[in-house]
Amino acid sequence: MYGGRHTVTMIPGDGIGPELMLHVKTVFRHACVPVDFEEVWVTSTSPEEDFNNAILAVRRNRVALKGNIKTDHTLPPCHKSLNNMFRHALDLYANVTHFKSLPNVETRHKDIDILVVRENTEGEYSNLEHESVKGVIESLKIVTKARSLRIAEYAFQLARKMGRKKVMAVHKANIMKLGDGLFLQCCREVAAHYPELTLDSMIVDNATMQLVSRPQQFDVMVMPNLYGNVVTSICTGLIGGPGLVPGANYGQLYAVFETAFRQMDKKVAHENMANPTAMLLASCIMLDYLKLHSHAASIRAAVMASLDNKNIHTPDIGGQGTTLDIIHYIMEHINSVS
Repeated sequence: MYGGRHTVTMIPGDGIGPELMLHVKTVFRHACVPVDFEEVWVTSTSPEEDFNNAILAVRRNRVALKGNIKTDHTLPPCHKSLNNMFRHALDLYANVTHFKSLPNVETRHKDIDILVVRENTEGEYSNLEHESVKGVIESLKIVTKARSLRIAEYAFQLARKMGRKKVMAVHKANIMKLGDGLFLQCCREVAAHYPELTLDSMIVDNATMQLVSRPQQFDVMVMPNLYGNVVTSICTGLIGGPGLVPGANYGQLYAVFETAFRQMDKKVAHENMANPTAMLLASCIMLDYLKLHSHAASIRAAVMASLDNKNIHTPDIGGQGTTLDIIHYIMEHINSVS
């Protein structure tokens, strides 16, 4: 923070990321938000030096707003997920996503209000794979007591802070008795220190079915890495799709804010059709993290107001509006209440 202004690392990424970041900067300038962005470009084809520069920038500024960086099965095995590498390099151990039903968005279920806490640094996403003999691949799932206790503690602290009543540990300990068994035991150890909160547990395949049929039963959910990815994807669909859901990654020293689900649709990129809601709401979470609460509240209220106007809904939520329609509406709303 210099002269009353915060410096934040901005990593536009691939796909629709760069255009969404441009709109975030436009809204921030319009709302006179005291944040300066240090842009660092990293894409799926960037050299290692660019990735290292981005890590240094986040360490320097401690806070980042990030677009998704493409990683898919068509890339060679030596190409590791840069999104995953960011989380490991910065020890962003807690991925937190708040799934809440939004106004005037048509969905099958109403009154959803779920906090998903995902362990972000181990499990199946440890980047430890090798071919032991020809045609035989070993992928190592790493579960440690220290990190399981850490994410469980984070989930229970969050539940207490948010006034929640219960925490659901999602696992597969009936099959992976040692790995997921350890995770579940750590959740039970932590729960003993929070008598006002109820700890429940649910096997991951049952949890996914229950989410689709009765999502209102869930309050706070905590789980290992891979299950967190799956549950986040399901919950994103439940409340209207990837254009609506912001996400956050927290560590002891750093925080990176992004959309909960990776928006990479090439048909939408550069077509003025991308829904900016998720990225703008992610930027509001970032502003709250920076204690710029009034600016966060102003932009969040404008984004919510834009959802009330179905005439500007983008195609992903059943409308015919454009990205610029939403951005212009948001800026007009900020003007009207300032």
